[in-house]
Amino acid sequence: MSGMAIRIENIGKKYLIRHKAADGRASTEDFWALRDISLDIAKGERVGIIGPNGAGKSTLLKILSRITEPSTGRITLRGSVSSLLEVGTGFHPELTGRENIFLNGAVLGMRRAEIRQKFDEIVAFAEVEKFLDTPVKHYSSGMYVRLAFAVAAHLEPDILVVDEVLAVGDISFQRKCLGKMRDVGTEGRTVLFVSHNLTAVRALCNRAILLEGGAMVFDGDAPEATGRYLAVSTDNLLVRDWGDVSEAPSNHSATLEQVAIRNDAGAIPAGIYTDASFNVEIRFRVKEDDASVGLTINFFDKEGDSVFNTINNLESDWYGKPMPRGVYRSVCRIPANLLNNGRFSIGVNLFGRSFSDACVTTDVLRFEVLDGPSIRGDYFNEFSGVVRPLLPWKTQRTDVS
Repeated sequence: MSGMAIRIENIGKKYLIRHKAADGRASTEDFWALRDISLDIAKGERVGIIGPNGAGKSTLLKILSRITEPSTGRITLRGSVSSLLEVGTGFHPELTGRENIFLNGAVLGMRRAEIRQKFDEIVAFAEVEKFLDTPVKHYSSGMYVRLAFAVAAHLEPDILVVDEVLAVGDISFQRKCLGKMRDVGTEGRTVLFVSHNLTAVRALCNRAILLEGGAMVFDGDAPEATGRYLAVSTDNLLVRDWGDVSEAPSNHSATLEQVAIRNDAGAIPAGIYTDASFNVEIRFRVKEDDASVGLTINFFDKEGDSVFNTINNLESDWYGKPMPRGVYRSVCRIPANLLNNGRFSIGVNLFGRSFSDACVTTDVLRFEVLDGPSIRGDYFNEFSGVVRPLLPWKTQRTDVS
């Protein structure tokens, strides 16, 4: 266990589900929320836990926080644990904010003098100074979460466990929380973070666990984990094949056979990121000799509004030249640091000579663009717009010679 903060050995959690049939008969079945989870987490690691609803993420955190006991296996924790799992846990509703700060510190084994040293910092972070002496049962959900996170993060636990509860806070406070969790990790303490905000997971975590159906299906690099999650959990469509020619988009001269997003190695990428280029590859069949075939790619945002389009009329190999019948491949490179993070779709158009005989398509491919710390720096709020070029900045002092 040297250097380890958490050791999880064959953890499983079983619940008994009761059913009642229409004829009044009762039955039960076993439901495994978690099964055979094993992993080690080192001191100072920032680990994201991701997966679809019902994957077992919150159950795992509740076991690690000693809120519920596992049905099988065991966990070993080295050091104090502070958890923020849901609004309403950790605080006594009848006590004031001030009293709850001291109560939580005592639970973590801190002396009163140690809590006092952190008190002003907690209050300033939570922005609840006016309500310190009000029972927390009267707090709004946002106030409650701000104070709960401030207490959990600032009283220096060895292990900080945070669930999706941060979604309750406003965007500026979420940014503060993510920055604080990053600081906690750099101070040598351990952070476990459950979130559906994959950009935040990539920005904060140096490792991520992907859960599906109560089982761990991936443990490793956070960008790869989020990419795998997107590949199976969203309606991403990175390859479109038309095996049936009668159903394929077509004009007089050509028929689409495949449109795909590929990386530079020619493979379908696990994920698409703001700071990495990708290629849109179009395979089409020319149906007759001496044909003229042009291509347009249209990008749309999640609302279906046009983002931009690109046309191949400046490429020199085949555009505007007579094309013998056969199969062709055309590749358009989309540069890094162009698209904002978010959801996009692609349509591909075929056209003939003089931009005539057009075949227009939409929603051929769908994908989500993610980003991470290399492009965001310390900024976690939303970037407006659908494009986000990386532009050079330079600041100089001008009042000195």
